[in-house]
Amino acid sequence: MNETHRTTHPRDHFEISTLVSGFFRTMDERRFDEGWAGAYFTDDLRTTTPLGIAEGADAVRHIEEATGRFAATLHISSDVLVRAEPGARTASASWNAHMTHVHLDSTLQVRGENANPLFTVGGVYEAKLRRTPSGWRFSHMSVRAVWTTGEPPVLPAETATRVAKLTGAQARS
Repeated sequence: MNETHRTTHPRDHFEISTLVSGFFRTMDERRFDEGWAGAYFTDDLRTTTPLGIAEGADAVRHIEEATGRFAATLHISSDVLVRAEPGARTASASWNAHMTHVHLDSTLQVRGENANPLFTVGGVYEAKLRRTPSGWRFSHMSVRAVWTTGEPPVLPAETATRVAKLTGAQARS
């Protein structure tokens, strides 16, 4: 057995894996009611995504906004690896994700008659977590695309410019 997994208590692995699944389900079902983020994140959350780095409430807003750029999403996680010493207050986790996004009608109209309605991403998430009185919560989360098919959403001009600067890609709005 790999030493990284030998010390992780099965309960911690279960709780963190369930947190990952719950977070993805919340995004796919668009359950962004007031206070939703407290079930998944610490107040000082830091996210790193292809759209940039965000912290705290801004990080939560970025998650909501990114999800809202699509008519529907389906996020599937697999191979959750958890590293936590028994009784530790912190942990790290990583998992693979297959993320399918259905474009909004407005995006398809801009792109024209033969536009692909899907933007699909295969990626890897890395996270740091803290044990709180309410259970494990993400304190840092990053996602890295390994591959994509289709085109990303049509972004607002200022977001497209920021992404272009971060990625070196040509801005599209």
